[in-house]
Amino acid sequence: MNKFFRISMTTLTLMLITGAVWADAVPAAKASDGSVWFFAFTVLGAGLAIGLGAIGAGIGQGITVGKALEAMARQPEAANMIQTNMFIGLAIIESLTIYALVVALILLYFNPLKNLFVS
Repeated sequence: MNKFFRISMTTLTLMLITGAVWADAVPAAKASDGSVWFFAFTVLGAGLAIGLGAIGAGIGQGITVGKALEAMARQPEAANMIQTNMFIGLAIIESLTIYALVVALILLYFNPLKNLFVS
């Protein structure tokens, strides 16, 4: 219970600090209700893109490595070929996480819809 409480309080503190920083990022002269909500949902979308991308890649990499180890245990003579193919697959899986990072960075810094919501 103590560990759960510490993790919960740390998460809550980080969320409050992040919210305060992003709330200060919109200048007061340009801030309207629409622009504040736009930036809030942009940050939420970027966080979800990174989070879901990382979770998906982690699960995929775990399954890939597990199956490759099972295959190597069953056929040790094919271990080199299996290992090579596993690393190629891991690189492709990791590239999907990098795409999620690029989407999140575009949402945060070069959002093409910003001009519609911020006057």
